[in-house]
Amino acid sequence: MFEALLLEKQNGKAVIKLNRPEVYNAFNEAMKKELQEALKDVERDKAVRVVIITGEGKAFCSGQDLKDAMNMPNRSFKQSLDTGYNPIIRAMRNMPKPIICRLNGVAAGAGCSVALACDLIIAAEEASMTEIFINIGLVLDSGSSYFLPRLVGSANAFELATTGRKFSAKEAFDMGIVNHVVPLSGLDAAVDDMAKFYANAPTKAIGLMKKMLNKSFHSDLDTMLDYEAYCQEIAGATADHKEGVTAFMEKRKPAFKGE
Repeated sequence: MFEALLLEKQNGKAVIKLNRPEVYNAFNEAMKKELQEALKDVERDKAVRVVIITGEGKAFCSGQDLKDAMNMPNRSFKQSLDTGYNPIIRAMRNMPKPIICRLNGVAAGAGCSVALACDLIIAAEEASMTEIFINIGLVLDSGSSYFLPRLVGSANAFELATTGRKFSAKEAFDMGIVNHVVPLSGLDAAVDDMAKFYANAPTKAIGLMKKMLNKSFHSDLDTMLDYEAYCQEIAGATADHKEGVTAFMEKRKPAFKGE
């Protein structure tokens, strides 16, 4: 179905694997289009309740494939973002399902932006990140200017953006970017444990909370109080809410269906 990535679905989980290991999973035009299609696919699929994004081989994603870009010498940077990267980031943030980044190796440039756009990052100790744009005289894009200061604060964001230095998974954890850091040998198990939790969680409530947290960045308290009430009305009408209350009363573990 895809040439530049792999998509696998099983037991409520969808794994999207960037699959250009010979160039450290750098984005070419095909990968950008295919990732957009894969994200649409997993959002539409009601059986999918959690999404995992990772890379094949040693890297997560090294950003834009510069050799591919050089084949389009007259390309517009704005058009490339408007039609390529920005739809990917919007699809990730608007998806009403949790997205886990399995950070198996380096995430650079747009690859770093994709990692930051995920809801959770579980990283191998060997993984690293870098906002490498400055090294070729460019600025942050694909959402990094939005996510980075909200995660690490203005001063750290300025340093990471303007130096382009590589920082380790451990440093990313200390700054609040990464949720968990594990040895590479334990990465699959850690990601699978988290994915299993979300594959059996009340998916609609999680999707609503994702929207609420996104909205909170731009809202005051009164706006969020009203929006919480609006979302709670929706959550309260779900089958999972009824199951949760019934399970609590019956002193058993709830069997959520994502409905």
